[in-house]
Amino acid sequence: MIGQRESVSGAHFAFTDRWGGVSAAPYEELNLGGAVGDTPEAVRGNRELAAKSLGLDAGRVVWMNQVHGADVAVVDEPWGERPVPEVDAIVTVRRGLALAVLTADCVPVLLADPVAGVVAAVHAGRPGMTKGVVPAAVRAMTALGAEPERIVARTGPAVCGRCYEVPEQMRAEVAAVEPAAHAVTGWGTPAVDVSAGVHAQLDRLGVCDRAQSPVCTLESDDHFSYRRDRTTGRLAGYVWLD
Repeated sequence: MIGQRESVSGAHFAFTDRWGGVSAAPYEELNLGGAVGDTPEAVRGNRELAAKSLGLDAGRVVWMNQVHGADVAVVDEPWGERPVPEVDAIVTVRRGLALAVLTADCVPVLLADPVAGVVAAVHAGRPGMTKGVVPAAVRAMTALGAEPERIVARTGPAVCGRCYEVPEQMRAEVAAVEPAAHAVTGWGTPAVDVSAGVHAQLDRLGVCDRAQSPVCTLESDDHFSYRRDRTTGRLAGYVWLD
C-alpha cells in the first residue's frame, strides 16, 4: 500500500503503490484517483485505507484538480463543499494538514521546510515541468517563509527517461526549456526524462536535499502507468508536518 515512506525533522513524505485497496480491474487495487472511471465508493474507501495506514484522517487530506499547468494554491483547510481548483501545486503552513498529488507516470514532487513549517505537493508532468510548476511552488513556499537551502525534496515513482519515448520535435522543445530532460530510450529513440528536469530545476533554485525514487512506473507491475495501460488507477504522494 505505502511503497515508500520517510520522515525528516517532523516532515513526512509517502508514496503509494497499487496494492491493498478495494478497486476492481482495471483499477486494482489501490486507485486513489477520482476521475479515471472507478466507482466513487471504491475511491473513497481507498483514500480512507491509505490515510489510515499513514496515521492520517482522510478528511484532513487536500487533493487537487490537476490540469498539467503551473498554478499554485495556498491552502489552510480541506476544500469541503467548495469546488476543487484547477491547480498543479498546493502549499500549506497548517501543521497536520496533509497535501496529496495523484500520478500514473508524471512526477510527484513533495517539498518541505520543517523549520519554517511550510510544505508543498506538486504534479509535474512534461507540460507542467516545462511551464515551471516546480519553481512556482518553491516561490510560493518562500513567500511563506521557507528558504530553498532548507527545503527537503522527494520525488516519487514516475516513468523514466529510458521509457518515455516522444517525437524528436517534442524532445527538442522540452530540452530547449530544460536541457536536463533530454533523454534517449533504451532502444535508441528520442525521449524525455521529466524527473531529471525536475531535479535540475530544484538544484538551480538552491534545493540541495533531494532524493528520487528509483521506480519507473512503466516498468513496475506494482505501480499504475497510463502509458502502459491507458485505463488504469492513480498513485498518490502525501506530505505533511507534525
